[in-house]
Amino acid sequence: MKKIAIFGSTGSVGENTLNVIRENLDKFEIVTLVAGRNIEKLLKQIEEFKPKNVYIIDKENAEKIRQKYDGLNIFYGKQGMEEISKLTDFDVSISALVGIAGLRPTYNMIKSGKTVALANKEVLVAGGELIMKTAREKGAKLLTVDSEHSAIMQCLNGEENNEIDKILLTASGGPFFDKEITENITVEEALNHPTWSMGKKITIDSSTMMNKGFEVIEAKWLFDVNPDKIEVVVHRKSLVHSMVQFKDGTIMANIGPKSMQIPIAYALNYPNRLPNKIEKLNLFDVVDLKFEKPDLNKFKCLALAYKAIKKGHSCQVVLNAANEVLVEKFLNKEIKYTDIPKGIEKMMSYFDIRELKTIDEILEFDEEVREKMRKEEM
Repeated sequence: MKKIAIFGSTGSVGENTLNVIRENLDKFEIVTLVAGRNIEKLLKQIEEFKPKNVYIIDKENAEKIRQKYDGLNIFYGKQGMEEISKLTDFDVSISALVGIAGLRPTYNMIKSGKTVALANKEVLVAGGELIMKTAREKGAKLLTVDSEHSAIMQCLNGEENNEIDKILLTASGGPFFDKEITENITVEEALNHPTWSMGKKITIDSSTMMNKGFEVIEAKWLFDVNPDKIEVVVHRKSLVHSMVQFKDGTIMANIGPKSMQIPIAYALNYPNRLPNKIEKLNLFDVVDLKFEKPDLNKFKCLALAYKAIKKGHSCQVVLNAANEVLVEKFLNKEIKYTDIPKGIEKMMSYFDIRELKTIDEILEFDEEVREKMRKEEM
């Protein structure tokens, strides 16, 4: 039986992971649950799955859990996150903490030499070179639960000796692919994703196509390919999750239902698949599989991601940090929708390229960018 740790258990990825485990209680055991501030949901998860280790961000809620459950290892705060992410009593850990907050915990888990399944794009955007280097040195297996990268991983399974000509990274296009992008776009409109149900931050990133820019960077690190060989393809139906074109012209595609549980289950039980209760895709019901090119002049965040790759690692840190601050400002209705790419571009021009060798250096630079972005008038 595999022991599972979930970092981000109360978010959408965490909840979908728990759904997979509910259907496979003979194969998986939850040992660690890490949440943010959602104490009510975490308490229900503790009651159902009876983990050994639990994290919540604040001391007050940690005390509530301590009073309710005897013998549970309870962690909280910055130091608690450092400690729980260094535990080694798991076989597979799901890294689904939102944003840069997932970088150091993921790094710590990888240093254990175990299997880590990434659902946090920012980990590789901000720390790709160091994360991949550490994974190689420690013999850790780095998997992914993003539907697109899981699809690529599956297409490449058994193809180790065959040269990749191109990775075709599919995108839903978000809510504005067929609409004009203006400064009058509301938070509610941007959160109205046509295909996927996700957290607020990633849903805004999907609407700007920044999430796809992050995924291009992620694919570069995960699959060790030149960014010039990664092409974003808009596929509105989200049935083809991504494709790989090989040097002989063959295109291998991963096609399946729109469910996060499938890539999560594949990562948990890699490389073997698990049965599920999800309705299977009937190809006779598929009218067409249309693919379109994204307009980089319209979706400026995607263009900025490609630019950041060319400029280097520290520029990718700037890209991520500025985007997180600006998305939060937009969600709080402090800035206009069109200020997101404007602010990112401004920060990318402001900061010079610098060498970042350690997690501390990455996080210190990240905070420097955020501080500058918070103070910037849009």
